[in-house]
Amino acid sequence: MNKIIITFLSFFMLCCSSDNDEAIKQISLRLHFTHNWDDTPVSSDDFGKFNYENQKGNKISIEHLKYLISRVNIIKNNNDTIKFQGYKLITLDEEVFYELPETISEGSYKLSFTFGFNDDDNISGAYPDLNAVNWNVESDKPGGYHFLQLEGKYKDSLGMEKPYLFHAIKAYNAVNDSIKDTSFKLDLGTISLKNNATIEVKMNLAEWFKNPHPWDLNERSTDLMMNFDAQLEMSDNGKDVFRIGEITQ
Repeated sequence: MNKIIITFLSFFMLCCSSDNDEAIKQISLRLHFTHNWDDTPVSSDDFGKFNYENQKGNKISIEHLKYLISRVNIIKNNNDTIKFQGYKLITLDEEVFYELPETISEGSYKLSFTFGFNDDDNISGAYPDLNAVNWNVESDKPGGYHFLQLEGKYKDSLGMEKPYLFHAIKAYNAVNDSIKDTSFKLDLGTISLKNNATIEVKMNLAEWFKNPHPWDLNERSTDLMMNFDAQLEMSDNGKDVFRIGEITQ
């Protein structure tokens, strides 16, 4: 009788173990990048239109937007991290999805990525696909690659249209010949994943001109790449630009 009970319990535990194994499935994940101005959707259909006003009262249009993200991380509850070493160049000209190259187990995760390239990755001339679209920084100092190109026009205090070139790169200080990494890691919060999922990552373009440095394009609109202080402030402002939006699964 005892042998029968032991055999039954062993079989029951094996079945439970098999059920648990089957319940944990592998899922694919992709990021969908969308763009807005304080919750008003922005697309290439809006290019050239003075639809937007920043915190300093500058009326602006958008005519070009590209930016780079890298090192997407998926962090488990126990802080184990699944690291994806690739990068993605996003443009407003087209709908962009970033398919992560490996599947993950269903569960609850934190999502993070790096805006731009950190110093380990930001190697001049290292990426032929980025070189082909002129994403590299032509100057030897600071070298490397762009993080952001946001361009358009603004209306000055006299109502005249003038260009702005809001370009982010690593910062170069010509005074003491030093370079500072202005890429930054973004932690976007916790997501619960049960099936193959598409996660919307929302960029609020208005935030580039807001906090903690309200940006007046009448004072700084072009020649920003070699402006050390401007690059530091752009990096600061960028930390509030991204949010998680809709998750489809």
